[in-house]
Amino acid sequence: MSDPNNEDLVNTKNASSQMTLGLPQSPDGVSVEDRVRTARLTLRDKALPNRLVIASLVCDSVVIAYALIFSFWLRFQTSIQEYWVPAELTLQDYAGYIAFGTIALVFSLTNSALYERHALLRFRFVSLQIFKASTLWSLGFLGIALIFKFQPSISRVFVAIAAVLVPVSLLVWRAIFHGFLARSSVAESLRQRVLFVGWNEAAERLTDAFNRDPGSAYEVVGCVSAAHAKYRSKPSVRIHGAAAGLAELLHRESVDMVALAQVNGARDEIVGLANTCEREMVQFKVIPSYFQILVSGLHLETVGGIPVLGVSRLPLDRFVNIVVKRFVDVVGAVVGLMLSAPLIAIFGALVYRESPGPILYRQRRLGRNGVDFDILKIRSMKLDAEADGKVGWSTREDPRRLKVGAFMRKWNIDELPQFWNVLNGDMSLVGPRPERPELIRNFKHEIPHYNARHNAKPGITGWAQIKGLRGDTDLTERINCDLWYLENWNIFLDFQIMLMTFVKRENAC
Repeated sequence: MSDPNNEDLVNTKNASSQMTLGLPQSPDGVSVEDRVRTARLTLRDKALPNRLVIASLVCDSVVIAYALIFSFWLRFQTSIQEYWVPAELTLQDYAGYIAFGTIALVFSLTNSALYERHALLRFRFVSLQIFKASTLWSLGFLGIALIFKFQPSISRVFVAIAAVLVPVSLLVWRAIFHGFLARSSVAESLRQRVLFVGWNEAAERLTDAFNRDPGSAYEVVGCVSAAHAKYRSKPSVRIHGAAAGLAELLHRESVDMVALAQVNGARDEIVGLANTCEREMVQFKVIPSYFQILVSGLHLETVGGIPVLGVSRLPLDRFVNIVVKRFVDVVGAVVGLMLSAPLIAIFGALVYRESPGPILYRQRRLGRNGVDFDILKIRSMKLDAEADGKVGWSTREDPRRLKVGAFMRKWNIDELPQFWNVLNGDMSLVGPRPERPELIRNFKHEIPHYNARHNAKPGITGWAQIKGLRGDTDLTERINCDLWYLENWNIFLDFQIMLMTFVKRENAC
């Protein structure tokens, strides 16, 4: 008598044998290729991702601990100690610091969503989170140790060495780990298999995003048609028929997640889909077609006992983030004004020499929540640039420009006085660029989601600007960049944009 537990394995071997013999189809009409694929998916280890996440956490902890031990050895057991205050310390004296540092950094990495299934194949994401967490950890590690005055007192040199060694060690180990995971046999089990119910533009964009990302944690297996609904566009993925046979399909394709793309069916049909997924232990998701922007701000809350979904919170709506961004703005504006004062004076003199008149130019712009303010710039055009009363976009070869104005605009020197706007609170160092009210009065009707960019203070530079989208460029693309910035804001992104501003000047106008 055969062992029923080995039935799937036997089927796999039989299917493989049939393929070897060149048989195109099995007796029941199902293609051999489909039988082999189904058997392979049945044997897919769905518990592997959780085991790998746990393994990564344990290995990270070991790497951090050993990096801290090595940092101790470098500081106190090598010739480096001769350059600073000598200390006769043993590893046992620093055991508490090493244990505390390891636990603190692991907790910080956990809080950065590093130990989630979706992060296993995304090395760039993992690297960025390690950098962020390590930076905050090194400052907090030193600060807490100094505030509480632990004994023996912590060495600042030890912390400085650890601040370099720990993230480097983590990145090296993670690069090796990622190389192992990237093998097809492992990656296949890590990617969650997604089935769409219905098909629309949102499903198409999501599929394209998955396919473009080599570290994507998702794989689209196809789609089924929603009940009593036709596809709005031709699917670019495999079509598996109708949703009526969903339960069988979930098993056959080893589906991990069902995504409802067309939310236009009856309530009972949608509830039926959700119940089927629940019975088969498959995730059920709904693509929020009614919310085409700021989807990261979707928030579920209970009002009078009724769950209500809406766009309510974005990163820059949180008080802590507002305070942090304003602090960076004030410090940056003060430093910027001090450093740029000589340049403003020099180029102001050049402007006056070429075109006598006011050096600084004030122009009405639209700020946060649609409130107007006067933006400051070094004048780069002739005094009568808009004498005819016509307001228009500046272009790359604008004849109204001064000779020195073209140079200033190429290098963004005309924007330097805007540090005062930042200090005054009208602008931020980083944010969507402010536009002139006369030019954008009708944009909120013509360009979808245009006014959503005014949820944040405008900036001297922004995500769209480092992508080369400023002046006379595609407004729709600029708006998409601004909305992406609002959804994904963090203080490190601001620093990244500020640094990239110095090397991204194409299309400057």
